[in-house]
Amino acid sequence: MDYYRQLDKGGKEKLEWQVSSFDWSLLDLIRGQSDAHERGCFSPISVLTASELEKNASAYETQGVEAIRQGEVGAVLLAGGQGSRLGYDGPKGTLNIGKTKDVFVFELMINELSRIARKSGTFVHLYIMTSDLNYKKTTAFFENKDFFGYPEEYIHFFVQENLPAVDLSGKLLMAERDSLAYSPNGNGGWFLSLGKSGLLEHVHIHGIQWLNVFAVDNVLQKVVDPVFIGAVGSSGADCGTKVIRKTGPEEKVGVLCLEDGVPSIVEYYDLGKDMAESRNEDGELTYGFGVTLNYLFRVEALEHVDMSKLPVHLAKKRIPFAAPDGTKIVPKEENGYKFEYLVLDLIKLMKDCLPCEVVREREFAPIKNLTGVDSIETAQALLEKNGYNL
Repeated sequence: MDYYRQLDKGGKEKLEWQVSSFDWSLLDLIRGQSDAHERGCFSPISVLTASELEKNASAYETQGVEAIRQGEVGAVLLAGGQGSRLGYDGPKGTLNIGKTKDVFVFELMINELSRIARKSGTFVHLYIMTSDLNYKKTTAFFENKDFFGYPEEYIHFFVQENLPAVDLSGKLLMAERDSLAYSPNGNGGWFLSLGKSGLLEHVHIHGIQWLNVFAVDNVLQKVVDPVFIGAVGSSGADCGTKVIRKTGPEEKVGVLCLEDGVPSIVEYYDLGKDMAESRNEDGELTYGFGVTLNYLFRVEALEHVDMSKLPVHLAKKRIPFAAPDGTKIVPKEENGYKFEYLVLDLIKLMKDCLPCEVVREREFAPIKNLTGVDSIETAQALLEKNGYNL
């Protein structure tokens, strides 16, 4: 690195620290030498079906509302992503999906929390995970919108950790002449990032025992859902997840199953054709329940999980970088890898999990694509079907 010699003392020390802090074993993922993705023996999992949930909804809701009223439940919103895939330059949560008026993605989720506050008589603490890239825009947006009427003291922001990015051959990419190119480490790092931000101490101080973790993508989801909280709490499990019945073998959602006898999630791209198309004697998909990225975790159990066992995943992306002469380059094609942790991998480490089926048309309207399946248009249609005025 010829330009390294041109750096001043401070620049050299900064770069040396960044390089020495890099976990070089991550490169084994690129070389195909890592066993991080070796999987065990899969089998179907029992699910608390939507009809079973509905039959006991009153009792579950009573238990869940009481837990919320006692301040035992907090919420974590995973909102580190940008809306670039949607043709939108900004944090995905600030996207306006209204037709005749302003309706923001963040607004829909805050409205859900406000509804729960009215039901329980208690405001829930919301921890919003941003990234370095969108922290300032996200916090400024909430301030500009007066937090959509939710008490400001109940909304807390933190930034997820970063990991260096590499090119397709495994060489570290540079962001500046004296700095590596860093990228957010994926939604699976939320608990570690919460702790490093100091907000886990806030969780303890306020006696929060459960954290409802959900993603910004799904604009129809019920957050801090008393029925879900009551069902998981009464089951004795340390975590729960909302699931939907897959529309077919090809649907691109992570599938909940047992792996070596323990609840686990298999991403759609890791699901073999035989497993995806397998059906039971009733003709239903053997592995037919997909996750919605809405989880409930017991805080005490999370603190006993060995987070070092979270597998690291490779994500092939377009990564802006600096050339040796310092010129900034924004590639038009995928040019490197980001290293990411996924929240779905936490399920296996938790050892037990209660899957609760929810009705797709009532709680699943993800926005992932500009057009077609899981797009703004399909999400708008589902919201209107559920009575939302857009």
